[in-house]
Amino acid sequence: MPFLLPEDPQESFPPARAAPPHGLLAVGGDLSPERLQNAYRHGIFPWFGEDDPLLWWSPDPRWVLRPGDFHLNRSLRRFLQRCPWTLSLDRDFAAVIDGCARPRRNDHGTWITAGMRSAYARLATRGIAHAIEVRDGDTLVGGIYGVGVGRVFCAESMFSAVSNASKVALLGLCRNFAALGGVLIDCQLHNPHIETLGVRPWPRSDYLALLAEVRDDPDPLAVGTMPFVQAIELV
Repeated sequence: MPFLLPEDPQESFPPARAAPPHGLLAVGGDLSPERLQNAYRHGIFPWFGEDDPLLWWSPDPRWVLRPGDFHLNRSLRRFLQRCPWTLSLDRDFAAVIDGCARPRRNDHGTWITAGMRSAYARLATRGIAHAIEVRDGDTLVGGIYGVGVGRVFCAESMFSAVSNASKVALLGLCRNFAALGGVLIDCQLHNPHIETLGVRPWPRSDYLALLAEVRDDPDPLAVGTMPFVQAIELV
């Protein structure tokens, strides 16, 4: 297993295709903005617990969502028809990542450590990481954050303070990202919840090939003003 030192060059990752199917590629390094950006540009992301070393991953398959493939089921459609919530982009990145870091029901901790929050906040100040916020009036009820890599959005985590809020965040991201030329939302790993929303497995080789094609394109979430629409208009 390759071990990275903080002083190693930011581009010193092994090729993502070298990781075994479970995805663990390398250990160590740091969470500097330069290393994080280089990792995402090559299909690699960090994921580790509070007491773990820094671990870097590139699993096979990769779980992804094409923006047009979001599964808007009947119950969510009915909910949106009476939903007063609004969506915004990058108004409060810190609040969204803090919401994602709170332990879920039946969880005993979080992988979004204080160091991770600081690292992604630094990316946000550079316009590389983004947050989609869902509000009920002035109250933040849900959101999603991640990293822009050209026309791919690497979704890191989402949260709901009330039912359906994370679904609305993801749907709002899909609709607006597609309208601005985004082609893929990378959800990284499987879980049963996101599969119900339309997330599907891709061979890692296909994901890496598409990423290489579009990672140097302008990030749709960082170019101009994103035309986020009210949730009721997402039906």
